[in-house]
Amino acid sequence: MHLPAAINSFKSSNLISWKTTGKLQQTLAGCIELSRKTLQSGKVSKVKIWPGFTGQGRYFEFHSNLIPASIDFVRESLLCTSLCKDGYKIRTVEHLLSALEAKGIDNCRIQIQSLDSEDTEVEVPIFDGSANAWVEAIEQVGRKEALDRCGNNVEKLAPYLSEPFYVSRNDSFMVAFPASKVHISCGIDFPKRLGLM
Repeated sequence: MHLPAAINSFKSSNLISWKTTGKLQQTLAGCIELSRKTLQSGKVSKVKIWPGFTGQGRYFEFHSNLIPASIDFVRESLLCTSLCKDGYKIRTVEHLLSALEAKGIDNCRIQIQSLDSEDTEVEVPIFDGSANAWVEAIEQVGRKEALDRCGNNVEKLAPYLSEPFYVSRNDSFMVAFPASKVHISCGIDFPKRLGLM
């Protein structure tokens, strides 16, 4: 099954169900601001991450356009993950979003801008090529219980897979199995230079 078809069938199937986790939704305890020259375009991007209300999830704001950090907005890109909506594109989101997930930040607004106000594309800086700079920044400001606009907390929901799921494209593949805990194994093969990693 090819990736776009697999994503659509996965989302519209009974393969996943949403269950409560017994944990409350979290957000940042303060604001994070980092800027750096980006890898692919070489332009400087400035990122501000603000605490969010429960149920908002993680989303980007670029030129006053809101782009949810959701698989619904992922577009094919070379060597990075890109989110696109209404003609605007945010590239290299994977390290920042991985750090937010790893540190338990469920809700936040990620305001991003480039120095060129005419740009319709922008990149998230990747610093040393890992999520480390983002993890350190999150740890520095800390996290707190997210509240809704009325001051109430809300329990976190998580997707649960009901049966194995497989998707492939060319020489790449992904397999997911039902499990009580998240466990990720991955590998990559660079046959001409680095070999199997």
